[in-house]
Amino acid sequence: MPETNLQREQAEPANEPLSAQFTRTRALMEALVEPLSDADATIQSMEDASPAKWHLAHTTWFWETFLLRDHAPDYTIPNEGWAFLFNSYYEAEGARIGRFSRGMLSRPTLEEVIEWRAQVDAATAPLLDDPVHAPLVALGIAHEQQHIELLLTDIKHALFRNPLGPAMWDADQSQRGPSEELGWHSHPGGIALVGHDPGKASSAFAFDNEGPAHRVLLEPFALADRLVTNREWGEFIADGGYRDASLWLSDGLAWVRENAIHAPLYWRSDEQFTHAGWQKRDPDAPVTHISYYEADAFATWAGARLPTEFEWEAIARGQDGEGSPAAHDPAGGNQLDRAGPVQPNGESDLFGDCWQFTRSAYLPYPRFKPARGAVGEYNGKFMSGQFVLKGASCATVRGHSRASYRNFFYPHQRWQFTGLRLAKDI
Repeated sequence: MPETNLQREQAEPANEPLSAQFTRTRALMEALVEPLSDADATIQSMEDASPAKWHLAHTTWFWETFLLRDHAPDYTIPNEGWAFLFNSYYEAEGARIGRFSRGMLSRPTLEEVIEWRAQVDAATAPLLDDPVHAPLVALGIAHEQQHIELLLTDIKHALFRNPLGPAMWDADQSQRGPSEELGWHSHPGGIALVGHDPGKASSAFAFDNEGPAHRVLLEPFALADRLVTNREWGEFIADGGYRDASLWLSDGLAWVRENAIHAPLYWRSDEQFTHAGWQKRDPDAPVTHISYYEADAFATWAGARLPTEFEWEAIARGQDGEGSPAAHDPAGGNQLDRAGPVQPNGESDLFGDCWQFTRSAYLPYPRFKPARGAVGEYNGKFMSGQFVLKGASCATVRGHSRASYRNFFYPHQRWQFTGLRLAKDI
């Protein structure tokens, strides 16, 4: 497949203006759908997922609704009915189509959605570098980057459901060496400052659920220096891991039995489904597309445990804060720079390859207050029944994540690039 200019783009330059970030992010999402037909972009394979076309449209609705409608008096909304189609969960913005009906939207067409994106981009351009709008613009860019990752994982699931196993891109043929022997990052315990602190953070932007910064008490622990691999997961399966009730949480065991789970999502014999179709599974690549239940069972089988989100963050910050020489680079490792094959490859440090489950429930931090208005619905109302994941994945736009970043999913969900890193008490 010919390499485009976008595919040659590198990671986000330091101090890049918001207008440049906006343009790059919008262009990346459109480059990702270039291999898709209108039919590919319209299908919805399950309620957790959304069509690629819907992601393109929803992110455009976001800019039109929260920036243009309120701050561009000369802008005219081209189709008032589209708000009903492309609002996601914002109660303050009124009624919307049912979530699992998004795949029924044959109209507007993919071409019409792309045209709408261009209109919104042009109208948005004069507002992007106005300091008055900077917080909202930064939020909108981060929101679109989240939907880029969702688009990639959702279309992967949709193509997987096709018996032909179709590919979006050619396979990455690069060769990788065997995984390193498992090592550990040790932490002596003590009081650690976690969460986003605007006065000390290297990045001014963070989602509201990342703060306020606060202190936690850690007992001595160690965090593995690499992710669990496909080879190690194969050993877990061969040892009867999915059948051994002693390894599983009660809800997890019920989920395994009710859904006949016997391997990670996308596994088939010695193959694995990818954006390049069915491919030979790399035993030394990180295991991914696992649920919290599976991650917890594997950790128990391995004689270890999952880390807390605060333990993970303390290691990511280098124990002494973001300026520590031991801090890990949030923009490092295998993350998304361009349109093309997306797959964990083991070439990551603490960030990259897959999101990592922690044993921490997704709950508000002390003194947390959601923002006012519709944007206040972004995170706070989902703080129930989910678990926190840390890091970044191969489908995360490089530069999007931070040590304080809190991703979150329900314990049974596994269509995202989710993996695990072991922890232990010392």
